[in-house]
Amino acid sequence: MAEHVVDSDGITLCTESFGDPSDPPVLLVMGLGASMLWWEAGFCRLLAEGGRFVIRYDHRDTGRSVTYEPGRPGYTGADLVGDAARVLDAHRIPAAHVVGVSAGGALAQLLALHYADRVLSLVLISTSSAVPGEGKLPPPTEEFMRFVSGAHVDWSDGDSVVDYQVAYARMLAGGRRPFDEAAARSLVRRDVERAHDFSAARNHDSLPDGELSPARLSSIAVPALVIHGTADPMFPLRHGEALAQQIPEGRLLTLQDAGHGVERADWATIVPAILEHTAADRARRVGPSGP
Repeated sequence: MAEHVVDSDGITLCTESFGDPSDPPVLLVMGLGASMLWWEAGFCRLLAEGGRFVIRYDHRDTGRSVTYEPGRPGYTGADLVGDAARVLDAHRIPAAHVVGVSAGGALAQLLALHYADRVLSLVLISTSSAVPGEGKLPPPTEEFMRFVSGAHVDWSDGDSVVDYQVAYARMLAGGRRPFDEAAARSLVRRDVERAHDFSAARNHDSLPDGELSPARLSSIAVPALVIHGTADPMFPLRHGEALAQQIPEGRLLTLQDAGHGVERADWATIVPAILEHTAADRARRVGPSGP
């Protein structure tokens, strides 16, 4: 299906759907600074072929959604949580299974905490707790921190931006598997060329949290599948373990040698896990006599 720009509360958000709207809905929430292209179309089609109505969308300041002046976003992290609900409203969906990766996983948690009636279940990939929890979690790896502190990019130069983003993708991959640089470069270039202003995505680096009432993960009342790679350099595995432990109906699926994100090599594991998770949740909710 072609991309569709929706307007909700005066906010324009670019969305794209896959599959039959009568199937159980799955909303995909990407990490900050990343457009919906990072939920690759092939991944979305696999979920749709499994009987899910899949929606991906561009955050503000990414892709073809509303774009603000770099350094002056005029919105908060709480607004990004609300945007997920706006996308559901635009598609006339009361509630969906919500799948979030990286900071998108944090947004998904906050959606479940503050818009509980909009979330049927959670799938949280390569992420950490969105709210303060108990115990200390390990920091990013030394290699990751060296890259973040030492990398240079000229945001006015498209080639420089592509090179930087590809190098960042390589770092996030974790280093234990072969890295497909050609595929990464193709995706990054499409992302840069498609955006209204790719440099505006940097606004996500300094967003204020916004006003959301205090909450605890223990109050999430829907099943949560936590998927985490053992080689994640941003959020080491302990983050995923702690997340699954803190959510009452949480369970953990580890991906051996996987880094940070949704790698093509793991689609054969992730897609069936999401389909099983969402199907089981639907059966639990409607009961044996449900539709």
